Amino acid sequence: MYIGEAAKQTGLSVKAIRLYEEMGLIDSPPRRGRYRVYRPSDLELLKLIVEAKKLGVKLNELKSVILFRDGEPDWQKIGEFLLQVKARLLQEQDVLNQKLASVDLCLSSLNQCPQSSANHS
Repeated sequence: MYIGEAAKQTGLSVKAIRLYEEMGLIDSPPRRGRYRVYRPSDLELLKLIVEAKKLGVKLNELKSVILFRDGEPDWQKIGEFLLQVKARLLQEQDVLNQKLASVDLCLSSLNQCPQSSANHS
């Protein structure tokens, strides 16, 4: 499929797809005449990039992870990276849960304050 269709299917702009190609995040697809022809594996990588960015992963971080072996993405390495992302998100979740517990503690302390003192200012 051509770049316009790849853009539609991934939600990316043509410009973004060209950037990712330039950065080496996807291999340069073969050409049919003047046009690049994107393969299913290219679309899978583009969709992965979209999802990874939603999770806060930086493009430079992805660049060191998306490696090619015999012209195909090294999905095992990508899977290992995604497990690291998951672990990082779980740590962030723990920190947020601790902060929420602190806010709840503060709120419960406020609820114990007499209401009349706030009205006498």
